[in-house]
Amino acid sequence: MHRSALSQPVVHRLLPGLALGGALLFSLAAAPPETPREVVVDEYHGTKVEDAYRWLEGGLLLQESDLAKANELDQRVGAWTDAQNAYTRSVLDNLPGRAALEARIGELMKVDSIGAPQSYGNRYFNRERRGDQNQSVLYLREGLDGEPRVLLDPNTLDDKGLVSLDWTAPNHDGTLMAFGLSYAGNELPVLYVMNVDSGRWLAEEIPNRAGSVSWLPDSSGFLYECLADPADPYSARIKFHTLGTHHRQDPILFEQFDQTWGPGAWLSRDGRWMILIYWTGTNSNDIWVIDFDKWRRTGKFERTEIAVGHKATFSGSVYGDTLYMQTTLEASRSCVYAVDLNNPGRDNWKLVIPEHPEAVLEGVGTARGMLVASYNYKAHSRIERFDLSGKSLGEVQLPGLGSAGVVTNDDRTEAFITYSSFNEPASIYLTDLTGDNRELWARPDVPVDPSLVEVRQVTYTSKDGTPVTMFLVHRKGLKLDGNNPTLLTGYGGFNISMTPYFSATMFPWFEAGGVMALPNLRGGGEYGDEWHTAGMLDKKQNVFDDFIAAGEWLVSNRYTNPDRLAIAGGSNGGLLTGAMAVQRPDLFKAVICAVPLLDMLRYQHFLMARYWVPEYGSAEDANQFPFIAAYSPYQNIKRGVEYPAILFTAGENDARVHPLHARKMAAAMQAATSASPDERPILLWVDREAGHGSGKPLSARIREVVDQRLFVMWQLGVTPTQ
Repeated sequence: MHRSALSQPVVHRLLPGLALGGALLFSLAAAPPETPREVVVDEYHGTKVEDAYRWLEGGLLLQESDLAKANELDQRVGAWTDAQNAYTRSVLDNLPGRAALEARIGELMKVDSIGAPQSYGNRYFNRERRGDQNQSVLYLREGLDGEPRVLLDPNTLDDKGLVSLDWTAPNHDGTLMAFGLSYAGNELPVLYVMNVDSGRWLAEEIPNRAGSVSWLPDSSGFLYECLADPADPYSARIKFHTLGTHHRQDPILFEQFDQTWGPGAWLSRDGRWMILIYWTGTNSNDIWVIDFDKWRRTGKFERTEIAVGHKATFSGSVYGDTLYMQTTLEASRSCVYAVDLNNPGRDNWKLVIPEHPEAVLEGVGTARGMLVASYNYKAHSRIERFDLSGKSLGEVQLPGLGSAGVVTNDDRTEAFITYSSFNEPASIYLTDLTGDNRELWARPDVPVDPSLVEVRQVTYTSKDGTPVTMFLVHRKGLKLDGNNPTLLTGYGGFNISMTPYFSATMFPWFEAGGVMALPNLRGGGEYGDEWHTAGMLDKKQNVFDDFIAAGEWLVSNRYTNPDRLAIAGGSNGGLLTGAMAVQRPDLFKAVICAVPLLDMLRYQHFLMARYWVPEYGSAEDANQFPFIAAYSPYQNIKRGVEYPAILFTAGENDARVHPLHARKMAAAMQAATSASPDERPILLWVDREAGHGSGKPLSARIREVVDQRLFVMWQLGVTPTQ
């Protein structure tokens, strides 16, 4: 982290706002900081491409070859970032209504939350957070009706609230627990082990993004994943740790050998079998089985192929000697095979849950004597039970059309279901899977009225004629006069589905007459693997076309108009909104572009981004360069265009998406836009104590939500009220 004299906030006085044409206009006392242009020319397969802000990438790629120059460049970038942050704070901190909105958002975020319990023997572990706590706390109950006691409170480990509990992994009877702690959102957890009865931490301390722990049934050791080098995200290893030994002695069972997502592994409950997978793309992986007992006896680590070399995904749960394997092989919406691990060749697979004709199978778990399948049906959840032969035992009744997750354990039929929707807070239900009973176990007391809003799901047509579904959430009785402030958000990538969720912090928006729209863009997983592949690689423009069509539908159906339409997205969704800003600046008034990928010609050179080459492609490939160059937001900025107001955000400690993307894009758009910075500013906020999003303390989360909501409200002419 670099600090300079520019790091102190510069406060500029704002003139009172006036309502004019649906927008609040302000006169800012300063323009954004000047950014020097230092042009570098790259040649891609015979095409020359200029990059005027290459220096804002910092010294990451220079560190090995010229450390002194890298440090000097990092200091320069740090000073520039401080200046941009100061300018952004001078705008956002002085917008009228900030105090009122901050008080309201703070009230909504300082609400107690509780997570679903997971059972190990007669012990139940779950996370809870009191409203004023920075990080969630791990609790333990002896029996479900037992009094909860604090097992691990990360808030006591750091005064600033920057230490977070990334994951937990109790052993089978809940007497020991492995867990991972990380700092300031860096996503590099250190693995520790605790004696649950005494609360004492054992001597184990395993660094380098250690996690994915799978215990032996006798608790003598566990399987885990880690990096060989924390600076190399492509150095993943599968190792085995024996309690009481130093991690440097842990045998390496498998190592990553290319720049994809790499390996993952887990043990069967009885410790007999190890399942090993290796990701070869964002929609494909190989899978093997290892006789783990044999390895422990003889030291021979012998992989037996289950499925290798297919353009499909494979996962599942082991029950006895059977792997109930979920796969997209010849089944875009997934199916389940029973695989005998003693003889796992494909000729011996038995289909137990066929592909559903309409719903996408998202996961399958085991409970005592049954399989529990979670489906995505038209972007909302369904849960169905099957016996081990695949006979349906009926659906689990859910409260409505929403998103549900189920926590099962293969030694019992007791299960916990977490359910939420746009108008129902995340609620935890206890159920016995042998019947249809459902008992509310916990629900947060949120100070909003969920009945205020109504939810619709509509279908619109994209540019190429493809039908796309979209959720609309707004106050009941909304008048379709073409003038409602509307926030359109989306993702469209990596097979991730956008389904209903509850956000208490959206209610000030709804109370002020705002609309939220969430389309199920191609590239996501809502309609199966084919829906995903229709939005990746050379078909990525389909995602942008789907989003543009959503905005046009909202306008043509008189929900809103371009002066009252804002968009928001993060990560891959930040790529989405960045592309929208340059492709259709006339359609959107304001843009939130959070932790984004934006320079798609160079993204693969930084951090773990080569994981995503199977999703996006690489400009290093002559066949892929043309379609990437055609949409890459950074390279498609044009001078003299009146761009929307944009708030770029990034995390200095982001281990996934380098903040260079937001830096370079902000600098380029500040120089290119013809819009007045008084009316449509281009702002950049780089959080110096944050990563991609996880692990933020409460104060930082409140600031982030207030910044984004207030920016949109300001631009769309909405006055915050308490």
